[in-house]
Amino acid sequence: MNTDLAGLGHLFVVFFLFHFSSFMVIPAIIDVTMEAVCPGRDECSVAIYLSGFQNAVTGLGSVVVTPIVGNLSDRYGRKALMTLPVTVAVLPLFVLACNRSEVYFYVFYVATIVAGIFCQGTMHSLCFAYVADHVRPRRRAAAFALLSGVSAAGFVSGTLTARFLAASYTFQVAAAVATATALYLRVFLPDSGGVSCTDGDQACDPLLQASSSSTSSSASSSDKELSPRLPPHKAGLPSLSDMFTFLTGSLAMSGAATITFFCSLGERGLDTTLLYYLKAQFGYSKDEFADLLLIVAAAGMLSQLTVMPILAPILGEEILLIVGLLGGCTQVFLYGIAWSYWVPYLSAAFVILSAFVNPSIRTNVSKNVASNEQGIAQGCISGISSFGSILGPLIFTPLNAWALSETGPFNFKGFSILCAGICTVIAFIISLRMRGAQSSACKKSIVQQEQA
Repeated sequence: MNTDLAGLGHLFVVFFLFHFSSFMVIPAIIDVTMEAVCPGRDECSVAIYLSGFQNAVTGLGSVVVTPIVGNLSDRYGRKALMTLPVTVAVLPLFVLACNRSEVYFYVFYVATIVAGIFCQGTMHSLCFAYVADHVRPRRRAAAFALLSGVSAAGFVSGTLTARFLAASYTFQVAAAVATATALYLRVFLPDSGGVSCTDGDQACDPLLQASSSSTSSSASSSDKELSPRLPPHKAGLPSLSDMFTFLTGSLAMSGAATITFFCSLGERGLDTTLLYYLKAQFGYSKDEFADLLLIVAAAGMLSQLTVMPILAPILGEEILLIVGLLGGCTQVFLYGIAWSYWVPYLSAAFVILSAFVNPSIRTNVSKNVASNEQGIAQGCISGISSFGSILGPLIFTPLNAWALSETGPFNFKGFSILCAGICTVIAFIISLRMRGAQSSACKKSIVQQEQA
């Protein structure tokens, strides 16, 4: 795997800095929002609805933008398209770095929606496609786990930094790091992908020049086992029907798309409700939010940098996906029934298992498409994830506001979180059925071969 990953260091640096700047501001956002919209209050339905509307609009835009950007990266290279989300992400951070008054908050709010449309799924899909360009299929589960671990490391570092910075300095530092990320990307990251480069062509791919010739031959031969699914004459700009056929062309792709949707729906529902729920239920503030997010990030980083790369070659991505979804179910339900302020911290530890989910899905997808369709495939999965992000706020924002309201029919503030957990349970059931269907198909194929 070390040979496969030769030359990916610059990508890891960009991915780390991008998430460092993004996650640094999350613990402070709730307090800034509440102070701007409902000063002096611990509960505010307007703030909850603003957050839900932002997530819904961002998700709607990402559904359209992410697959297009992914497809363009297959033609023009990953670096050129990766510049877009990295640059746009600077804008909202710069606004609050200047001032955190009410007017500046609403400018930041609009800028965040625009940036989220171009950043929410695009950066991840492009980076996964970048790794798939240079890592052999049998090593991708571990490689994707390392990439996700770098993201978690940015989460840990950004959250830990926010824990000890005043809110005013938090946004200034985040804006500076985001700017440095864009500059580093343009100066140091070698390009990848694009129709000008053929499979295994070392002359046009700087990263493949760094790897051995045997690795390039192995990766190229593995990629040639899969034929492109999109019609050649539509490879430049596939229609919606082409993309639908692309996603439903195999059990693995359709299953990955369905699981991604329900996971995204549940995760976005949890993200939309959790911080406001903790503030209303246990009086959490910036420091408690930072502590909780730090545990989540540290557990995810530990899982993806150490545990998953070890287990992936042994268990395979299918088993890891099932284990991860089971851990995710446990995590969400513990949040929902938390009876003391320390229970959410215990629940956050289950991220060690739930962190398996996204790299496992991405690996399964990358193994089922041709080498020149990695960008569109990862972009489609990110688009489906964004579609779940649209529905999540629309469903769970009013549900959360109703559950936290003093006029609700019953006193159960974690009700909306338990409902979000049901989505993860559905994804878990689908993954079990997929595993069973794949095992049956494999046994049937073996029997047919023996009979022949």
